Amino acid sequence: MAKTITFNELRKIKDRLPSGSIKKIAETLDLNEETVRNYFGGTNFERGECVGIHFEQGPGGGIVTIDDTTILDMAEKMINR
Repeated sequence: MAKTITFNELRKIKDRLPSGSIKKIAETLDLNEETVRNYFGGTNFERGECVGIHFEQGPGGGIVTIDDTTILDMAEKMINR
């Protein structure tokens, strides 16, 4: 099920992640670390992909529609430990 949040909310989640979380998510899901960073708004598409997420420009950083919440779910669990 798709989820919609603002870009600023997505960045706040990323900023609250404990050190090493991006690497752990990438290893767990067998993804490139840059792909996980791109999920949270990064733009390194030479080394990573954009998977399961769509960005639309607008106020508050714009709107993000997340088709696959797996990375987001893992991040929220790491924050709420």
